[in-house]
Amino acid sequence: MSQIPVVYNDAYDIRVPPTHRFNGTKFSKLVHHLQRSDFSKQLDFVHSSPVRYEDIKRAHANDYVQRVATGALLREEVRQINLPINTQLIKRSFLALNGTYKTALKALQTGVACHAAGGTHHAHYSHGSGFCVFNDLAFTALNLIEHGMVETVLILDLDVHQGDGTIDICHGKRGIYTCSLHCEQNFPFQKRQGTRDVPLDSHLEDNAYLDQLHRTLADISRDFTPQLVLYDAGVDVFLGDQLGNLDLTLEGIFKRDCIVLEHFKNCNIPIATVIGGGYSPSDTDIAQRHLSIFRAAIDVF
Repeated sequence: MSQIPVVYNDAYDIRVPPTHRFNGTKFSKLVHHLQRSDFSKQLDFVHSSPVRYEDIKRAHANDYVQRVATGALLREEVRQINLPINTQLIKRSFLALNGTYKTALKALQTGVACHAAGGTHHAHYSHGSGFCVFNDLAFTALNLIEHGMVETVLILDLDVHQGDGTIDICHGKRGIYTCSLHCEQNFPFQKRQGTRDVPLDSHLEDNAYLDQLHRTLADISRDFTPQLVLYDAGVDVFLGDQLGNLDLTLEGIFKRDCIVLEHFKNCNIPIATVIGGGYSPSDTDIAQRHLSIFRAAIDVF
């Protein structure tokens, strides 16, 4: 293909305290690296835009959305999200929802598209959690089906943490298949039961992880035929990640991303990617790890 769409927005960055585990500026750092990469001419940068309020209500409770929009979250809700609630966070939360949705629409047109954010899979129907305010994956899947863009969606979550919010919101919803490969001994400590869940042992390394991924993709192919894949390519599976508990190398992460993209390309199924989690004191290090999915998309497509 000529160019791969990359959806982003300059307003994705947020201010967090210097000692906070969340890298608030990794999004602009990632786009900076992409725009100066040796494959930048193969990328088509597209801005995200604000989401339609009525569409959010398919994934989240109306009163919760209102409290987010007005900055009136309860103290316990703020504690669960574990981010400073300010106008920056509120704005980026609404923008990032539509960023993933726009990425999915682009993928349906071109075969693959990448969001330079997204993967907020711990947000539940009526509350946020674990650095996640709204759930972009569930939002996108539900709205694509509601608007008749597709009938079936696979949410493939390879972040180190289970996407418990995604599972809760999508449970019992027509046409949505959730699959999560995650470290068993990690947040969230009360796991949900999705369509297919693959708990992994702590400190799993490249070869064992990739073998399990091949088996899981084969299992999904026998169970379900999606018309679109939403792929959470979290890099917190990296062996040096602050909040991970797996031991993949950078080469292993790149191989993982290539395996996923090649599998669905060979099946002629469009795939939209989000960057998911990744944690380090250095936002530059995290941004460079997130480059993996974009490099893989260039190589595979």
